[in-house]
Amino acid sequence: MKQILLSVLFLALSFNPLCAVNSPDDIIKVGDTMPPFSIVMENGTKINAADYKGKVILVTLFATWCPPCLKELPQVQKQIWDVYKDNPDFQLLVVGREHSEADLKKFNAKHGFTFPLYPDKNRAIFASFAKNSIPRNYLIGKDGKVVYTSKGYTPAEFAALIGMIQTSLQTVK
Repeated sequence: MKQILLSVLFLALSFNPLCAVNSPDDIIKVGDTMPPFSIVMENGTKINAADYKGKVILVTLFATWCPPCLKELPQVQKQIWDVYKDNPDFQLLVVGREHSEADLKKFNAKHGFTFPLYPDKNRAIFASFAKNSIPRNYLIGKDGKVVYTSKGYTPAEFAALIGMIQTSLQTVK
């Protein structure tokens, strides 16, 4: 009976997209080089990911309507942005999938986050990383390689992300 229960649990977790490792919707995985991408603001300003070479970069992909994202973003504010915003070796890029700057300004007015929100109106940045599922986090080490990825939000996963940020920053010279 115990073996049957374990088999059922394994199958349930295997089909849960939040628990999947290297699922078909993952384009970028741990060990891969961060894909090149640019964030284009409505005023024409362009932010290139390559400009942050040599830094630890956290790319957080979210949507304003996503319930797990709405749980994760306050933690991004409190446990990441408030702690690391002044660290010259760290860069946070919080990217709104299929949102314009105007969408993100309205969202931020409601929620009061102090970290910058960047638009990905046509899903081009998101498509460089994954095919579906949000929120997603990609932690990039100073060497430009992905050191941690996550899909969905749980407090345990977020704690692991915080630990990886701390470890990655300790290796920055």
